[in-house]
Amino acid sequence: MDKSNFIDYIKIFCKSGHGGAGSKHFMRNKLTAFGGPDGGDGGRGAHIILKGNSQLWTLLHLRYYKNVIAEDGENGSKNNSTGRFGKDIIIEVPLGTVARDEETGEINAEILEDGQEIILMPGGRGGLGNSNFATPTNQAPEHAQPGEPGVEGFKILELKVLADVGLVGFPNAGKSTLLSVITAAKPKIADYAFTTLIPQLGMVEYRDGKSFCIADLPGIIEGAAEGKGLGYRFLRHIERNAVLLFLIPADSKDHRKEFDILLNELKEYNPEMLQKDFLIAISKSDMLDDELKTAIEKELPENIPHVFISSVTQQGLMQLKDMLWQLLNKKA
Repeated sequence: MDKSNFIDYIKIFCKSGHGGAGSKHFMRNKLTAFGGPDGGDGGRGAHIILKGNSQLWTLLHLRYYKNVIAEDGENGSKNNSTGRFGKDIIIEVPLGTVARDEETGEINAEILEDGQEIILMPGGRGGLGNSNFATPTNQAPEHAQPGEPGVEGFKILELKVLADVGLVGFPNAGKSTLLSVITAAKPKIADYAFTTLIPQLGMVEYRDGKSFCIADLPGIIEGAAEGKGLGYRFLRHIERNAVLLFLIPADSKDHRKEFDILLNELKEYNPEMLQKDFLIAISKSDMLDDELKTAIEKELPENIPHVFISSVTQQGLMQLKDMLWQLLNKKA
């Protein structure tokens, strides 16, 4: 997907419909000069609804859809006729979309399943007609309720990529190359920093027809949690990955330091990310002999599993898949 077509952040103005007013009406016809109250209720104002669509991968279709104004409900009328409800507006979004209130930052909705619907902005309730207020002591009520107003405000829609495994590493760590080898994805690959500017998803085929989803995410740099590089645009996509695969190249000057920097950026952005399952993969391992591998192993954290791989020679890739599958399914 071209970077210009990948939109993962949109601000839209939403206004739900006002409820219709209840009717203050009394039955009048050629046979009845002074009938009782027959004012109907007002119709509900239209909701603004978010709906999950698994066929969407970006918020691009909302780029020019900045003002969402829903329809008001109709007023009630005579003969106890309820006013027509406003026609709800349904906004389809990709799975993984979060809606926030721009002013408070509060999460209003989170879409995780295909077909899931959540009311983002409820329409105002219709007012009750005067027929609802008739009592034995007040058989001709002269009042009806006005409809409730709708609600309005700016909403932020953020897309957080849904994938089982997230690839984490510095630019040029070999993430795109690995994704192209173990999946059918075709990310852009080049020998310069920030080749990947948007998340790339691919399905990894495992044993016995099983599979899992892996995401190549734009490279972290030191200070990403403070907004440097691609900053928050990158880091928010890791929040939903069940397992984080740290990719560290074999030719790194200090493997442990590189891992610690990556880990610190995640911690600075959201400490809850440290609760995820981690796996370290040393890429470009075809250039290493057993002695060098032993030396690198001594640098790595003892409590985090690791594997040596090479995307070029496909060394260790099946072992990598096995380890990822075990992490993804250990709770089950």
